[in-house]
Amino acid sequence: MTNQEQYIEFGIGNENYAILISEIQEIIKYQEITEIPASRPYVRGIINLRGRIVPIISLRSLLSFDEEHITKSTRIVVVNHREESVGIIVDRVIKVAMFTDIQPPPDHLGVISGDYFVGIGISGTELVGILKLDQVLLHE
Repeated sequence: MTNQEQYIEFGIGNENYAILISEIQEIIKYQEITEIPASRPYVRGIINLRGRIVPIISLRSLLSFDEEHITKSTRIVVVNHREESVGIIVDRVIKVAMFTDIQPPPDHLGVISGDYFVGIGISGTELVGILKLDQVLLHE
C-alpha cells in the first residue's frame, strides 16, 4: 500500500515511530509535569499548556521500554484525541516523513501488540512503526 500522507517521525530508544501529522496539535519542549497520585504507571501527570490542563503519558513506559531519561532532545507531542489534548513524551522528534510503502503490522513486535500499529512504514532502508492513536491512548 502506498501513502502520500505526512507523518511526524520520532524516536523512543533505538526505535522509530510515527503519528499522522493531522493528529498532532503541537510539539513542545519537555516541561515539569505535576504527578497524579494513583494513576496508571504510564501516566506521568498533567501540565498547564496556555491555560489548558493536558494529561501526559510516557510512550516509553507504555511500550515496555526502560524508564525515560529526560534530555534536551526530549519532547512532548500534543495530540488531539476524542476532542481532548493528550501529551506523549518522546525521546526525540526526527522529521516530517512520507512513506513509499506501508506494510501491515505483525501480530507482535517484541512484547508490543501489533494492535498498536496501523502499519510499518518503509522509507529507504528504515522501518518505522506507525502508531494507531486510539489503541495506544485507550491502553488498559
